[in-house]
Amino acid sequence: MTDPTLISLEDVGKVFPMNSSLLRFMRGLPQSRVNALNGVTFEIRRGETVGIVGESGCGKSTLARCLVRLHDCDSGRIRFEGNDIAELEGANRRQFNRRVQMIFQDPYSSLNPRMRVRQILAEALSVHRMRPKAEIPARIAELLDTVRLPSDAADKFPHEFSGGQRQRIGIARALAVEPEVLVADELVSALDVSVQAQVVNLLLRLQTELGLTVVFVAHDLRLVRHISHRVVVMYLGRVVEIGPTERIFSAAAHPYTQALLAAAPEMDPRHRNTKPAARGELPSPLNLPPGCAFNTRCPLATGRCFTERPELRATEYGHMAACHLVDAHAVSA
Repeated sequence: MTDPTLISLEDVGKVFPMNSSLLRFMRGLPQSRVNALNGVTFEIRRGETVGIVGESGCGKSTLARCLVRLHDCDSGRIRFEGNDIAELEGANRRQFNRRVQMIFQDPYSSLNPRMRVRQILAEALSVHRMRPKAEIPARIAELLDTVRLPSDAADKFPHEFSGGQRQRIGIARALAVEPEVLVADELVSALDVSVQAQVVNLLLRLQTELGLTVVFVAHDLRLVRHISHRVVVMYLGRVVEIGPTERIFSAAAHPYTQALLAAAPEMDPRHRNTKPAARGELPSPLNLPPGCAFNTRCPLATGRCFTERPELRATEYGHMAACHLVDAHAVSA
């Protein structure tokens, strides 16, 4: 039987060193470091869409880049079909790069402005030897049709398209190498609201037709609820809650998740929400607070929250949350 787990993250950590100031150097102080990911552990199953949510600076994009190995982990490991991706070399590394593709946030800068769409797609097909040279034109036409772009789009430059069309080109480029996993980093955040639904619905259709596994990184909870099977909530580089989408949205157990849901905008303009995602400011990733990282903003924090870091544990609803109050069922819905 095929293992349903396609990708597993095991205690993944990522740190970015900061340029030390002359004053710190003169004082003999250690180099400052940004703790972007701090012990991230969860699994991604074949054929599902996992939504990664959280405020800006919570580590979502760093996690996405680690998944495709644009960043290497500093601790822990990421396994693809049981193999540590950090150990892949040569042909195995190229095979991994083909099977796990990333779609970037900004369609205005992720496409080479000097290349026509035909060249952009042909490059991906050629590098990975996906088709004989004679079959490449037909494959380009097929890819454009898949993402609902006209055939004459192949002979245009990226600047001749709208933002939504450019993002479709980015999707076509990723699909050119016939991947099994798409990592979509803020796929529609740079697009107008009127275009976002079109691109998300395209991604849903492609997942169904091609059997893709999708990691959907976003800060818009409405989109995450629409597209995801499971949701991973991140805060300051840690997973604070994870579970089936509807369970997270109907019975959030962590105070941070509850704050995100309370601050989510309403579709009805008469009921627009102006609440912040959580009170106070996000602590600096240069100096993480002891205990629960959310303790400086949590209205339910107790003494234990300031000294002991909570681990993910099962809630009364069956999903997982990293909160000391979960044991006592004390977190209000």
